[in-house]
Amino acid sequence: MMDYFSETLTGYGIPSGLVEILSILTVLLLALLLSGVLYGVAKKVLLPLLGKKIRKNKIKWDDVFLDSKFIDRILLFIPLIILNSFQPIFDSPGNLYERILFTGFTLVLGLSIGALLNALNLIYSSYEIAKERPIKGMIQIIKIVFYIILVIAGVANLLGQSPLVYLSGFGATAAVFSFIFKDSILGLVAGMLLSINDMLRIGDWIEMPRYGANGDVIDITMNTVKVQNFDKTITTVPAYAMISDSFINWRGMLDQGARRLKRSVTIDITSVRFLTPESVEALKKVQLIRGYLEEKEKEIEGYNREKGIDESLLINGRHLTNLGVFRIYLIHYLKDHPRVHQGMTQMVRQLEPSETGVPLELYVFVDDIDWASFETVQSDIFDHIFAVVDNFGLRIFQNPSGSDFRSLRGEV
Repeated sequence: MMDYFSETLTGYGIPSGLVEILSILTVLLLALLLSGVLYGVAKKVLLPLLGKKIRKNKIKWDDVFLDSKFIDRILLFIPLIILNSFQPIFDSPGNLYERILFTGFTLVLGLSIGALLNALNLIYSSYEIAKERPIKGMIQIIKIVFYIILVIAGVANLLGQSPLVYLSGFGATAAVFSFIFKDSILGLVAGMLLSINDMLRIGDWIEMPRYGANGDVIDITMNTVKVQNFDKTITTVPAYAMISDSFINWRGMLDQGARRLKRSVTIDITSVRFLTPESVEALKKVQLIRGYLEEKEKEIEGYNREKGIDESLLINGRHLTNLGVFRIYLIHYLKDHPRVHQGMTQMVRQLEPSETGVPLELYVFVDDIDWASFETVQSDIFDHIFAVVDNFGLRIFQNPSGSDFRSLRGEV
């Protein structure tokens, strides 16, 4: 072919030195034109036809290869193969044309491998295990290492040198890059640790106040963790921060199927008193604590009689208090509540008194992890507490309001 163009151009009286250059450019232009036409046909005709067949069949994973552009990247080999078929025309092996082609093959190979890894990650993500063991970070690591190798091989070939020349100086270069890209390297290591130690999964509810993150993990990459907060905002947390700082992972609660209720109500200390026999009789009408009061009353009467206690003063001997009975009432109330998990810890305890009164803390688990449902149950329980506390002669502590001061002054 080269001889044909040389003879034709010579026939037009063109100098021999210029004939060789024009012949090479003509053949190169023809090679580029042919490779471009064939690639266009494959891209615009063959790929749509192949895409229709892939979409219609029942196999799902091949759709992923189409969506990830893997097939598009493979088509890039067509012009390179066409151009490579013209290689024997251009002098001896090892010339610039061959080196450029090899670099092109290296580039397309890198793009194809990257698209293939993306497709494999998408296929893996369709399985349930992907939530427990995401591999996106590992895929990114493999891609980076693979790209570095291909870049070194491509540049070395383009310059006509051995890749070992560049690899020998890679140590010093790596030291510089490790300083410049310190955060990325830390994120790389952290991403591996998070995955290997199963510290974080897609879908986990985490709380990290320092970064304003409180929501569900939606993505874990090589150096970042994306959290969709409950207000639908997105917080991006550096992966290395998940290792260096502490965070709360609520996965255990979700796995148990129960959510902890831990809230206290503050009782006015001045309303705490001993129960008189008349008060005890009145409280026996409360079904939840009738048995407890009858049993406790016999126990206390027996103790006081045995000790010869003078019961004319309630301060002598043992007596029930309204706060103690109220606490027992709450314990029985929670045991009887249909939405309180009966297989987990249940406790009503006094906390340390303060200037606002004595706190009674409820520590139980609700049998529903749904946030809205949990809040409904929690509100119902405390609505009931606020409504019944007066039956025990107790008062909820509350700071004086404007209406309180007006009532003191006799105003309406």
